[in-house]
Amino acid sequence: MRPFEVWAPLPNRVQLHLDGNLHSMTRGDDGWWRTDAPAVPGSRYGFVLDDDPTVLPDPRSPRQPDGVHSPSQLHGLDPDAWTDRNWSGRQLAGSVIYELHVGAFTPDGTFDAAIAHLDHLVDLGVGFIELMPVNGFNGDHNWGYDGVLWYTVHEPYGGPDGLQRLVDACHRRGIGVILDVVYNHLGPSGNYLDRYGPYLSETTNPWGRGVNISGPSSGEVRRYIIDNALRWLGEFHIDGLRLDAVHALDDRTATHLLEDLAVATQTLSTHLRRPLTLIAESDLNDPTLIAPRSAGGYGLDAQWNDDIHHAVHAAVSGERQGYYGDFGSLQCLASTLRQGFFHAGTYSSFRGRTHGRPLDVRRTPASALLAYTCTHDQVGNRADGQRPGHYLSAGQLAVKAALVLGSPYTPMLFMGEEWGASTPFQFFTSHPEPELARATAVGRRAEFAEHGWDSEAVPDPQDPQTFLRSKLNWDEVPEPDHRRLLDLYRALIALRGERAELTDPWLEHLGVDYDEGERWIVLHRGDIRLACNLGPDPVTVPVGGRPLLWWDPPTQAEAGAATVVPGHSFVVLEANPARTAN
Repeated sequence: MRPFEVWAPLPNRVQLHLDGNLHSMTRGDDGWWRTDAPAVPGSRYGFVLDDDPTVLPDPRSPRQPDGVHSPSQLHGLDPDAWTDRNWSGRQLAGSVIYELHVGAFTPDGTFDAAIAHLDHLVDLGVGFIELMPVNGFNGDHNWGYDGVLWYTVHEPYGGPDGLQRLVDACHRRGIGVILDVVYNHLGPSGNYLDRYGPYLSETTNPWGRGVNISGPSSGEVRRYIIDNALRWLGEFHIDGLRLDAVHALDDRTATHLLEDLAVATQTLSTHLRRPLTLIAESDLNDPTLIAPRSAGGYGLDAQWNDDIHHAVHAAVSGERQGYYGDFGSLQCLASTLRQGFFHAGTYSSFRGRTHGRPLDVRRTPASALLAYTCTHDQVGNRADGQRPGHYLSAGQLAVKAALVLGSPYTPMLFMGEEWGASTPFQFFTSHPEPELARATAVGRRAEFAEHGWDSEAVPDPQDPQTFLRSKLNWDEVPEPDHRRLLDLYRALIALRGERAELTDPWLEHLGVDYDEGERWIVLHRGDIRLACNLGPDPVTVPVGGRPLLWWDPPTQAEAGAATVVPGHSFVVLEANPARTAN
């Protein structure tokens, strides 16, 4: 006999459907229904609510071999399949993250296929991979943010056993794994949670109804979320979670869900004796998320920082549309690099209001903010999914890479960025329901039309070719232009690992000089000087030293007191090599 239970306070009767047979269940005062029934590993089961004969999947289903509308399957990971018993984890500070989509990372689009390219990431110098969401959703492929069964692993990727193999393979190579999880909404197809209980709130966000984390009966919903997070970190040996759009979490309780999650994660980390990392995606520019609990914060480890992306991208590319409107000057870039956020209690023209609050640079390490030249959002949310390499020169790509990898922040790369991948990353879906498919395509085009894009340029998300176009082409990596950029990324990451100045996380130690008219900017990192020329013509930058790394060869000027940096290029200089040699 095996115990079964489900939280279902709404129905008056719940029955367990197990391998074709119905078993009555008993309701407790806590809204949980329980029973014992004969089951074996792999048994199919679900629940029948009231008089509706439909067998619904378990909200905590460990596996959905036939999709999110079908019965669940009993499943447990094989403990003997793990070979990472000596894995002691990896801290975020000092590491480089590599974001990837499992389905588009390789032609086969599976966990096992991804394993074949892990040595490429080792050679690149990556410390973590960050997987876009892999939990259960309807259809074969999409970005992953339409998940409806949070405890499952998408079967076409390889299911739970495939994820186990990928995590284990990463750990054997010294790479940690961060998993993107979505707790602010559920997808439009296969969500049966509201049949069981008040999982959803009456509030809405851009993706639909929000999750009930502060209304009546929200205690069990919060437990559902925290238990899910601990499942990934514990059972699957995941090293960290990226928490999607936490600004959409409508929590009005005295203790925010994120703080509860941080406490639970730290408790598990202590027990497992390895670091566990929580990274928020937030549009708030609010350092409360990463401030320690002792200082009134939530105690998360890090958060994505779009301001750095916008400042770097707008300065290098010259784009000013949409949310780039306040960015683009070197003054903006220098200010953002020095203080973490550009909008820190300042007016945002895109939002039409004051936005953000200042970061305490004396107490908050810059490593708690993630910096990047592109992400799945910044690429995929362009109308046609263009990567920066589609509209910027190779030198401009090199300057962007140098600014991020030479900054005090935790760098994150998006898959294929390191070689200037020619493939786009477009928004793709595979909704089986025709009406939902049409609504998605129409809504996508309308959304881009509102932002000034040509709606006809927006690919149909449902077209299989949209997904296939978005897959990386690994055959282009050895080509000379791609190889040159890849060699640069490897060298920048290696230099970051060799020189302590480049991983120093304290913004008080960072110096920034710039010339708006000449379009150069210099980052001072101890004895290291990173001089970048964002303009097309050579400029003389008033810093000297021994060149360590560059995109196009610089020349010394004014008896070594200045350096001529070619257009759209950079150079890393060692200002005091004699002291370093001693």
